[in-house]
Amino acid sequence: MTSPAQRLPTYFISHGGGPWPWMPEMREAMAPLAAALQRIVREIGARPRAVLSVSGHWEAPRFTAMSAARPGMVYDYHGFPEHTYRVRYPAPGGPALAGRIEALLQDAGIDATQDSAQGYDHGTFAPLAVMFPQADVPVLQLSLKQGYDVAEHLAAGRALAPLRDEGVLILGSGLSFHNLRLRGPAAQAPSKAFDDWLRETLEGSPPAGRRSRLLQWDQAPSARTAHPREDHLLPLMVALGAAEHEAATMVHHEDNAWPGWVVSSWRFGALPTA
Repeated sequence: MTSPAQRLPTYFISHGGGPWPWMPEMREAMAPLAAALQRIVREIGARPRAVLSVSGHWEAPRFTAMSAARPGMVYDYHGFPEHTYRVRYPAPGGPALAGRIEALLQDAGIDATQDSAQGYDHGTFAPLAVMFPQADVPVLQLSLKQGYDVAEHLAAGRALAPLRDEGVLILGSGLSFHNLRLRGPAAQAPSKAFDDWLRETLEGSPPAGRRSRLLQWDQAPSARTAHPREDHLLPLMVALGAAEHEAATMVHHEDNAWPGWVVSSWRFGALPTA
């Protein structure tokens, strides 16, 4: 256990596109994102005991914790160069931590299980390869729950909050804007409208108001243009649920990120001080 001064914050990151760390032309475009991910590692100070990634690329009928000791890879993207289907992120998993996660969720009345076959998808291995390139920090994933119920994902985060005092970095990995059919100049206005609303909600609302607004996120400006499916928004709910009464701080923002979107990332909670 750590003291409150050592409690880790949680994060929601906009994780970038596909296997970008392994493609020079995409690495250049996403240099601001890479710098932001590396700042997260520096600002939390000591290396975490493990990273729990909630990726927008894995959903299951109930919340499911990856339990493999050596997780494999899931190349869940299309149309990229052949070598990107051979990349490896060989971080160890966390079987014991998977059991802890399942127990925390079940103790909160949330149906949960484990999966020993699930591998790292690119919502996890792409940003983690930038944050911890030596792959020397244990990493495991928690699925989204099918149905995309906001309250359920906030509750899951709330149940997992004790992990923050156990050296586990909770990382919601999605995108603040995720409409693959809308790119370039046409994406600017809707992505900015939704990003502005999200910033006002996360940074400018008291906890109860923040929760109320998120429960009705699809009423926000350009909401369904920003997220035709909310798979990339739901990781935010888990990260915030684990720090639901704490302040939000923007840690990354781009007005013209690849491929022409306005995107942002946030930290929830204070940085460790000891």
